[in-house]
Amino acid sequence: MLVLVVLLMTTASLSAQVVGKATKGSFLLKNATIETVTKGSVKGDLLIKDGKIADIGSGLSATGAKEIDCTGKFVYPGFIDGGTNLGLIEVSSVSLTQDAREGGDIKPFLEALTAVNPSSVAIPVTRVSGVTTVIAMPEGGLIPGKAALINLVGYSPDEMYAGFKAMRMNFPSSAARGRRDRRSEEDRKKAEEKTFKEITKLWDETKLFAKIKAAKATDASIMQEYNPTLEGMIPVVEGKLPLFIEVNRSADILSALKWIKKTGVKAVLTGVSEGWRVADSIAAAKIPVITGPVIGMPTRQSDRYDRPYANAGLMAKAGVTVAIRSNDTENVRDLPFHAGFAAAYGMGREEALKAITIVPAQIMGLEDRLGSLEVGKDANLFICDGDPLETKTQIEQVFISGWEIPMNSRHSLLYDEFLDRSPGIKN
Repeated sequence: MLVLVVLLMTTASLSAQVVGKATKGSFLLKNATIETVTKGSVKGDLLIKDGKIADIGSGLSATGAKEIDCTGKFVYPGFIDGGTNLGLIEVSSVSLTQDAREGGDIKPFLEALTAVNPSSVAIPVTRVSGVTTVIAMPEGGLIPGKAALINLVGYSPDEMYAGFKAMRMNFPSSAARGRRDRRSEEDRKKAEEKTFKEITKLWDETKLFAKIKAAKATDASIMQEYNPTLEGMIPVVEGKLPLFIEVNRSADILSALKWIKKTGVKAVLTGVSEGWRVADSIAAAKIPVITGPVIGMPTRQSDRYDRPYANAGLMAKAGVTVAIRSNDTENVRDLPFHAGFAAAYGMGREEALKAITIVPAQIMGLEDRLGSLEVGKDANLFICDGDPLETKTQIEQVFISGWEIPMNSRHSLLYDEFLDRSPGIKN
Protein backbone atom coordinates (compact mmCIF):
# COMPACT_ATOMS: atom_id res chain seq x y z
CA MET A 1 0.00 0.00 0.00
CA LEU A 2 2.86 2.36 0.89
CA VAL A 3 4.51 1.66 -2.48
CA LEU A 4 1.24 2.52 -4.26
CA VAL A 5 0.95 5.82 -2.38
CA VAL A 6 4.54 6.77 -3.21
CA LEU A 7 3.94 5.86 -6.86
CA LEU A 8 0.82 8.01 -7.02
CA MET A 9 2.63 10.93 -5.39
CA THR A 10 5.52 10.61 -7.88
CA THR A 11 3.15 10.42 -10.86
CA ALA A 12 1.26 13.52 -9.71
CA SER A 13 4.52 15.40 -9.22
CA LEU A 14 5.77 14.44 -12.68
CA SER A 15 2.49 15.27 -14.40
CA ALA A 16 2.68 18.78 -13.00
CA GLN A 17 5.92 19.30 -14.97
CA VAL A 18 4.75 18.12 -18.40
CA VAL A 19 4.48 20.84 -21.03
CA GLY A 20 1.98 20.26 -23.85
CA LYS A 21 2.83 19.57 -27.47
CA ALA A 22 3.12 22.20 -30.19
CA THR A 23 0.49 22.14 -32.94
CA LYS A 24 1.17 22.52 -36.65
CA GLY A 25 -1.43 24.00 -38.99
CA SER A 26 -2.84 27.12 -40.60
CA PHE A 27 -3.81 30.00 -38.34
CA LEU A 28 -5.63 33.22 -39.12
CA LEU A 29 -5.06 36.02 -36.61
CA LYS A 30 -8.02 38.40 -37.00
CA ASN A 31 -8.44 42.09 -36.15
CA ALA A 32 -5.00 42.60 -34.63
CA THR A 33 -2.64 45.54 -34.40
CA ILE A 34 0.31 44.10 -36.29
CA GLU A 35 3.67 45.58 -35.30
CA THR A 36 5.74 44.75 -38.38
CA VAL A 37 8.91 46.50 -37.02
CA THR A 38 10.12 47.34 -40.54
CA LYS A 39 6.91 48.74 -42.06
CA GLY A 40 5.15 50.32 -39.14
CA SER A 41 1.95 49.32 -37.41
CA VAL A 42 -0.90 47.75 -39.41
CA LYS A 43 -4.44 46.98 -38.26
CA GLY A 44 -5.82 43.82 -39.82
CA ASP A 45 -5.29 40.10 -40.19
CA LEU A 46 -2.27 37.82 -40.46
CA LEU A 47 -2.33 34.35 -42.02
CA ILE A 48 0.13 31.63 -41.02
CA LYS A 49 0.44 28.74 -43.45
CA ASP A 50 3.13 26.08 -43.99
CA GLY A 51 5.28 27.66 -41.31
CA LYS A 52 5.39 31.04 -43.03
CA ILE A 53 3.53 34.33 -42.93
CA ALA A 54 1.31 33.75 -45.96
CA ASP A 55 -0.57 37.07 -46.00
CA ILE A 56 -1.14 40.32 -44.11
CA GLY A 57 -4.17 42.47 -44.82
CA SER A 58 -7.77 43.18 -43.91
CA GLY A 59 -10.77 40.91 -44.28
CA LEU A 60 -8.63 37.83 -44.91
CA SER A 61 -10.16 34.37 -44.98
CA ALA A 62 -8.60 30.92 -45.26
CA THR A 63 -10.38 27.59 -45.56
CA GLY A 64 -9.39 25.21 -42.81
CA ALA A 65 -7.37 27.77 -40.88
CA LYS A 66 -7.91 28.10 -37.14
CA GLU A 67 -9.17 31.62 -36.48
CA ILE A 68 -7.91 33.52 -33.45
CA ASP A 69 -9.70 36.73 -32.53
CA CYS A 70 -7.06 39.37 -31.75
CA THR A 71 -9.39 42.31 -31.23
CA GLY A 72 -7.62 44.72 -28.90
CA LYS A 73 -4.46 42.59 -29.10
CA PHE A 74 -1.03 43.10 -30.67
CA VAL A 75 1.08 40.82 -32.85
CA TYR A 76 4.89 41.14 -32.72
CA PRO A 77 7.74 39.26 -34.39
CA GLY A 78 9.41 36.77 -32.07
CA PHE A 79 12.32 38.20 -30.11
CA ILE A 80 15.87 37.12 -30.91
CA ASP A 81 18.49 36.88 -28.16
CA GLY A 82 22.00 37.39 -29.56
CA GLY A 83 23.84 35.48 -26.85
CA THR A 84 22.79 32.85 -24.29
CA ASN A 85 23.68 29.50 -22.71
CA LEU A 86 20.10 28.32 -23.13
CA GLY A 87 19.96 24.57 -23.74
CA LEU A 88 23.63 24.17 -22.80
CA ILE A 89 23.39 24.63 -19.02
CA GLU A 90 20.56 23.26 -16.92
CA VAL A 91 21.69 23.79 -13.32
CA SER A 92 24.69 26.11 -13.06
CA SER A 93 25.80 24.59 -9.74
CA VAL A 94 25.77 20.99 -11.03
CA SER A 95 28.65 20.22 -13.39
CA LEU A 96 26.93 17.18 -14.93
CA THR A 97 24.28 19.49 -16.40
CA GLN A 98 26.77 21.92 -17.95
CA ASP A 99 27.70 21.48 -21.62
CA ALA A 100 28.72 25.02 -22.56
CA ARG A 101 32.39 24.55 -21.65
CA GLU A 102 34.99 21.95 -22.60
CA GLY A 103 38.64 21.58 -21.62
CA GLY A 104 41.34 23.27 -23.67
CA ASP A 105 42.03 26.79 -24.86
CA ILE A 106 41.57 26.64 -28.64
CA LYS A 107 38.63 24.47 -29.77
CA PRO A 108 37.22 25.71 -33.12
CA PHE A 109 36.12 22.16 -33.93
CA LEU A 110 33.51 22.18 -31.15
CA GLU A 111 29.86 22.83 -32.04
CA ALA A 112 27.48 24.24 -29.43
CA LEU A 113 24.56 22.89 -31.49
CA THR A 114 25.49 19.26 -30.75
CA ALA A 115 25.23 19.94 -27.00
CA VAL A 116 21.85 21.70 -27.01
CA ASN A 117 19.24 19.93 -24.87
CA PRO A 118 15.83 20.32 -26.58
CA SER A 119 14.14 19.15 -23.36
CA SER A 120 15.66 21.84 -21.16
CA VAL A 121 13.03 23.13 -18.73
CA ALA A 122 14.32 26.67 -19.34
CA ILE A 123 13.22 26.58 -23.00
CA PRO A 124 9.43 26.64 -22.38
CA VAL A 125 10.00 29.23 -19.64
CA THR A 126 11.78 31.42 -22.21
CA ARG A 127 9.54 31.08 -25.24
CA VAL A 128 6.28 31.89 -23.42
CA SER A 129 7.83 35.33 -22.82
CA GLY A 130 7.98 36.00 -26.56
CA VAL A 131 11.61 34.97 -27.11
CA THR A 132 11.44 32.53 -30.00
CA THR A 133 15.04 32.35 -31.21
CA VAL A 134 18.42 32.50 -29.44
CA ILE A 135 22.12 32.08 -30.08
CA ALA A 136 23.50 29.23 -27.96
CA MET A 137 27.12 30.05 -27.12
CA PRO A 138 30.02 27.84 -26.01
CA GLU A 139 32.32 29.20 -23.31
CA GLY A 140 35.86 28.88 -21.98
CA GLY A 141 39.30 29.52 -23.43
CA LEU A 142 40.54 31.69 -26.26
CA ILE A 143 38.42 29.97 -28.95
CA PRO A 144 35.50 28.14 -27.24
CA GLY A 145 33.98 26.85 -30.49
CA LYS A 146 31.00 27.62 -32.74
CA ALA A 147 27.83 29.29 -31.50
CA ALA A 148 24.55 28.38 -33.20
CA LEU A 149 21.17 30.04 -33.69
CA ILE A 150 18.24 27.90 -32.55
CA ASN A 151 14.47 28.18 -32.60
CA LEU A 152 12.92 27.19 -29.28
CA VAL A 153 10.90 24.26 -30.58
CA GLY A 154 11.91 20.81 -31.75
CA TYR A 155 12.87 17.34 -30.55
CA SER A 156 16.50 17.47 -31.66
CA PRO A 157 19.22 20.12 -32.09
CA ASP A 158 19.03 19.70 -35.87
CA GLU A 159 15.30 20.44 -35.81
CA MET A 160 15.94 23.54 -33.72
CA TYR A 161 18.82 24.87 -35.85
CA ALA A 162 17.84 28.20 -37.44
CA GLY A 163 20.54 28.57 -40.08
CA PHE A 164 23.40 30.57 -38.54
CA LYS A 165 26.72 29.75 -36.88
CA ALA A 166 29.65 31.86 -35.75
CA MET A 167 33.02 31.14 -34.19
CA ARG A 168 33.57 32.65 -30.74
CA MET A 169 36.73 34.33 -29.49
CA ASN A 170 37.46 35.74 -26.04
CA PHE A 171 39.70 38.65 -26.94
CA PRO A 172 42.95 39.03 -24.96
CA SER A 173 42.72 41.44 -22.07
CA SER A 174 44.99 42.69 -19.29
CA ALA A 175 41.98 43.41 -17.07
CA ALA A 176 41.55 41.57 -13.78
CA ARG A 177 39.31 38.51 -13.91
CA GLY A 178 37.11 39.61 -11.06
CA ARG A 179 37.81 40.31 -7.41
CA ARG A 180 39.68 37.05 -6.82
CA ASP A 181 42.29 37.79 -9.49
CA ARG A 182 45.40 38.60 -7.41
CA ARG A 183 47.80 38.93 -10.35
CA SER A 184 49.87 42.08 -10.59
CA GLU A 185 49.28 44.50 -13.46
CA GLU A 186 52.60 43.38 -14.94
CA ASP A 187 51.60 39.71 -14.83
CA ARG A 188 48.24 40.47 -16.42
CA LYS A 189 49.99 42.37 -19.22
CA LYS A 190 52.36 39.47 -19.84
CA ALA A 191 49.41 37.08 -20.03
CA GLU A 192 47.72 39.35 -22.56
CA GLU A 193 50.84 39.50 -24.73
CA LYS A 194 51.17 35.71 -24.58
CA THR A 195 47.60 35.29 -25.77
CA PHE A 196 48.18 37.71 -28.64
CA LYS A 197 51.13 35.60 -29.74
CA GLU A 198 48.90 32.53 -29.66
CA ILE A 199 46.35 34.26 -31.89
CA THR A 200 49.02 35.38 -34.37
CA LYS A 201 50.50 31.88 -34.50
CA LEU A 202 47.07 30.31 -34.97
CA TRP A 203 46.22 32.74 -37.77
CA ASP A 204 49.52 32.21 -39.62
CA GLU A 205 49.39 28.42 -39.26
CA THR A 206 45.80 28.33 -40.50
CA LYS A 207 46.68 30.35 -43.61
CA LEU A 208 49.55 27.95 -44.38
CA PHE A 209 47.38 24.92 -43.69
CA ALA A 210 44.69 26.27 -46.06
CA LYS A 211 47.26 26.81 -48.84
CA ILE A 212 48.58 23.28 -48.50
CA LYS A 213 45.06 21.88 -48.48
CA ALA A 214 44.18 23.82 -51.65
CA ALA A 215 47.34 22.60 -53.37
CA LYS A 216 46.64 19.02 -52.32
CA ALA A 217 43.32 19.17 -54.18
CA THR A 218 45.23 19.33 -57.47
CA ASP A 219 48.36 17.40 -56.48
CA ALA A 220 47.75 14.10 -54.67
CA SER A 221 51.47 13.70 -53.89
CA ILE A 222 51.33 16.52 -51.32
CA MET A 223 51.28 15.12 -47.80
CA GLN A 224 49.22 16.82 -45.08
CA GLU A 225 48.17 15.47 -41.71
CA TYR A 226 44.65 16.13 -40.50
CA ASN A 227 44.51 18.95 -37.95
CA PRO A 228 41.00 19.58 -36.55
CA THR A 229 42.04 22.87 -34.93
CA LEU A 230 43.39 24.43 -38.13
CA GLU A 231 40.65 22.81 -40.21
CA GLY A 232 38.05 24.46 -37.99
CA MET A 233 39.72 27.87 -38.30
CA ILE A 234 39.93 27.93 -42.12
CA PRO A 235 36.38 29.32 -42.68
CA VAL A 236 37.09 32.10 -40.17
CA VAL A 237 40.45 33.09 -41.66
CA GLU A 238 38.95 33.02 -45.17
CA GLY A 239 36.03 35.23 -44.08
CA LYS A 240 33.38 32.59 -44.72
CA LEU A 241 32.39 32.18 -41.06
CA PRO A 242 31.75 35.20 -38.79
CA LEU A 243 33.86 35.66 -35.69
CA PHE A 244 32.05 36.78 -32.53
CA ILE A 245 34.70 38.61 -30.53
CA GLU A 246 33.87 38.89 -26.83
CA VAL A 247 35.42 42.14 -25.60
CA ASN A 248 34.32 44.60 -22.93
CA ARG A 249 36.97 47.02 -21.66
CA SER A 250 37.32 50.18 -23.76
CA ALA A 251 41.08 49.73 -24.29
CA ASP A 252 40.50 46.13 -25.37
CA ILE A 253 37.74 47.21 -27.77
CA LEU A 254 40.15 49.61 -29.50
CA SER A 255 42.76 46.85 -29.65
CA ALA A 256 40.20 44.47 -31.14
CA LEU A 257 39.25 47.02 -33.81
CA LYS A 258 42.90 47.32 -34.87
CA TRP A 259 43.25 43.54 -35.00
CA ILE A 260 40.06 43.20 -37.07
CA LYS A 261 41.34 45.78 -39.56
CA LYS A 262 44.71 44.02 -39.79
CA THR A 263 43.29 40.54 -40.37
CA GLY A 264 40.22 41.50 -42.40
CA VAL A 265 38.15 38.99 -40.43
CA LYS A 266 34.35 39.12 -40.69
CA ALA A 267 33.71 40.20 -37.11
CA VAL A 268 30.94 41.04 -34.68
CA LEU A 269 31.78 42.52 -31.28
CA THR A 270 29.92 40.92 -28.38
CA GLY A 271 29.58 42.04 -24.78
CA VAL A 272 31.04 45.53 -25.35
CA SER A 273 30.03 46.78 -21.88
CA GLU A 274 32.29 49.84 -22.22
CA GLY A 275 31.30 50.49 -25.82
CA TRP A 276 29.86 53.87 -24.86
CA ARG A 277 33.39 55.09 -24.09
CA VAL A 278 34.66 54.38 -27.63
CA ALA A 279 31.39 54.44 -29.59
CA ASP A 280 32.75 56.75 -32.29
CA SER A 281 35.64 54.37 -33.01
CA ILE A 282 33.30 51.37 -33.28
CA ALA A 283 31.01 53.33 -35.62
CA ALA A 284 33.93 54.41 -37.79
CA ALA A 285 35.08 50.79 -38.10
CA LYS A 286 31.54 49.76 -39.15
CA ILE A 287 31.62 46.67 -36.93
CA PRO A 288 28.22 45.53 -35.60
CA VAL A 289 27.73 44.94 -31.89
CA ILE A 290 25.68 42.52 -29.79
CA THR A 291 25.74 44.03 -26.31
CA GLY A 292 24.39 42.91 -22.98
CA PRO A 293 23.33 42.24 -20.41
CA VAL A 294 21.72 45.68 -20.19
CA ILE A 295 20.38 45.05 -16.69
CA GLY A 296 23.71 44.94 -14.93
CA MET A 297 26.26 46.77 -12.81
CA PRO A 298 28.72 49.45 -14.01
CA THR A 299 32.16 48.15 -15.00
CA ARG A 300 33.93 50.73 -12.83
CA GLN A 301 33.08 52.07 -9.38
CA SER A 302 33.46 55.62 -10.67
CA ASP A 303 30.80 55.17 -13.36
CA ARG A 304 27.19 56.29 -13.04
CA TYR A 305 24.76 53.58 -11.98
CA ASP A 306 22.96 53.79 -15.33
CA ARG A 307 25.91 53.25 -17.69
CA PRO A 308 24.92 49.63 -18.44
CA TYR A 309 21.35 50.79 -19.17
CA ALA A 310 22.50 53.64 -21.43
CA ASN A 311 25.33 51.78 -23.18
CA ALA A 312 23.28 50.40 -26.09
CA GLY A 313 21.60 53.75 -26.76
CA LEU A 314 24.85 55.72 -26.66
CA MET A 315 26.44 53.37 -29.19
CA ALA A 316 23.36 53.47 -31.42
CA LYS A 317 23.34 57.30 -31.37
CA ALA A 318 26.99 57.25 -32.45
CA GLY A 319 26.01 55.22 -35.51
CA VAL A 320 26.84 51.70 -34.32
CA THR A 321 24.60 48.81 -35.40
CA VAL A 322 23.47 47.45 -32.03
CA ALA A 323 21.62 44.27 -31.06
CA ILE A 324 20.87 43.29 -27.46
CA ARG A 325 21.46 39.99 -25.69
CA SER A 326 20.65 38.71 -22.21
CA ASN A 327 23.90 36.71 -21.84
CA ASP A 328 21.94 34.41 -19.55
CA THR A 329 20.60 30.88 -19.19
CA GLU A 330 17.65 30.66 -16.82
CA ASN A 331 16.57 34.27 -17.35
CA VAL A 332 16.74 34.61 -21.12
CA ARG A 333 13.01 35.26 -20.67
CA ASP A 334 14.01 38.73 -19.42
CA LEU A 335 15.33 39.79 -22.85
CA PRO A 336 12.33 42.14 -23.47
CA PHE A 337 13.12 43.94 -20.22
CA HIS A 338 16.78 44.38 -21.16
CA ALA A 339 15.45 46.13 -24.27
CA GLY A 340 12.99 48.05 -22.11
CA PHE A 341 15.77 49.42 -19.92
CA ALA A 342 17.77 50.40 -23.01
CA ALA A 343 14.69 52.15 -24.41
CA ALA A 344 14.09 54.09 -21.19
CA TYR A 345 17.72 55.17 -20.87
CA GLY A 346 18.22 56.81 -24.22
CA MET A 347 17.86 54.23 -26.98
CA GLY A 348 14.17 54.85 -27.54
CA ARG A 349 11.46 52.22 -27.85
CA GLU A 350 11.62 51.80 -31.65
CA GLU A 351 15.38 51.22 -31.75
CA ALA A 352 15.27 48.98 -28.68
CA LEU A 353 12.57 46.85 -30.28
CA LYS A 354 14.66 46.56 -33.44
CA ALA A 355 17.66 45.56 -31.32
CA ILE A 356 15.91 42.29 -30.38
CA THR A 357 14.20 41.65 -33.72
CA ILE A 358 15.37 42.87 -37.12
CA VAL A 359 18.87 44.07 -36.15
CA PRO A 360 20.16 40.69 -34.90
CA ALA A 361 18.58 39.12 -37.98
CA GLN A 362 20.50 41.57 -40.18
CA ILE A 363 23.76 40.95 -38.34
CA MET A 364 23.35 37.23 -39.02
CA GLY A 365 22.28 37.76 -42.64
CA LEU A 366 18.83 36.29 -41.95
CA GLU A 367 16.71 39.42 -42.40
CA ASP A 368 14.87 37.72 -45.29
CA ARG A 369 13.52 35.12 -42.83
CA LEU A 370 13.45 36.57 -39.32
CA GLY A 371 13.08 39.76 -37.33
CA SER A 372 9.92 41.36 -38.74
CA LEU A 373 6.37 40.55 -39.82
CA GLU A 374 6.38 40.39 -43.61
CA VAL A 375 4.81 38.03 -46.12
CA GLY A 376 7.11 35.10 -46.86
CA LYS A 377 9.04 35.24 -43.60
CA ASP A 378 9.12 32.49 -41.00
CA ALA A 379 6.08 32.58 -38.72
CA ASN A 380 7.99 33.36 -35.53
CA LEU A 381 5.64 35.71 -33.70
CA PHE A 382 3.43 36.21 -30.66
CA ILE A 383 0.14 37.75 -29.57
CA CYS A 384 0.07 40.00 -26.50
CA ASP A 385 -2.21 42.49 -24.76
CA GLY A 386 0.17 45.46 -24.65
CA ASP A 387 3.76 46.62 -25.03
CA PRO A 388 5.98 43.51 -24.60
CA LEU A 389 8.83 45.65 -23.23
CA GLU A 390 6.60 46.34 -20.21
CA THR A 391 6.49 43.78 -17.39
CA LYS A 392 2.71 44.04 -16.99
CA THR A 393 2.06 42.84 -20.55
CA GLN A 394 0.78 39.29 -20.95
CA ILE A 395 1.98 37.13 -23.84
CA GLU A 396 -1.10 35.17 -24.88
CA GLN A 397 0.11 32.95 -27.72
CA VAL A 398 3.45 32.19 -29.37
CA PHE A 399 4.16 30.71 -32.81
CA ILE A 400 7.56 29.36 -33.87
CA SER A 401 8.09 28.28 -37.48
CA GLY A 402 4.30 28.16 -37.74
CA TRP A 403 3.90 25.85 -34.73
CA GLU A 404 1.35 26.93 -32.14
CA ILE A 405 3.36 26.70 -28.92
CA PRO A 406 1.79 25.46 -25.66
CA MET A 407 1.63 28.43 -23.30
CA ASN A 408 2.74 26.65 -20.17
CA SER A 409 6.11 26.00 -18.59
CA ARG A 410 7.60 24.69 -15.38
CA HIS A 411 6.88 28.07 -13.81
CA SER A 412 3.22 28.20 -14.80
CA LEU A 413 2.63 24.54 -13.94
CA LEU A 414 4.11 24.96 -10.47
CA TYR A 415 2.08 28.14 -9.99
CA ASP A 416 -1.14 26.33 -10.91
CA GLU A 417 -0.23 23.32 -8.78
CA PHE A 418 0.31 25.30 -5.60
CA LEU A 419 -2.45 27.83 -6.24
CA ASP A 420 -4.99 25.00 -6.06
CA ARG A 421 -3.17 22.45 -3.91
CA SER A 422 -4.89 19.61 -2.14
CA PRO A 423 -4.15 18.75 1.52
CA GLY A 424 -0.89 16.82 1.92
CA ILE A 425 -0.84 13.11 2.78
CA LYS A 426 -0.76 12.58 6.54
CA ASN A 427 1.24 9.84 8.25
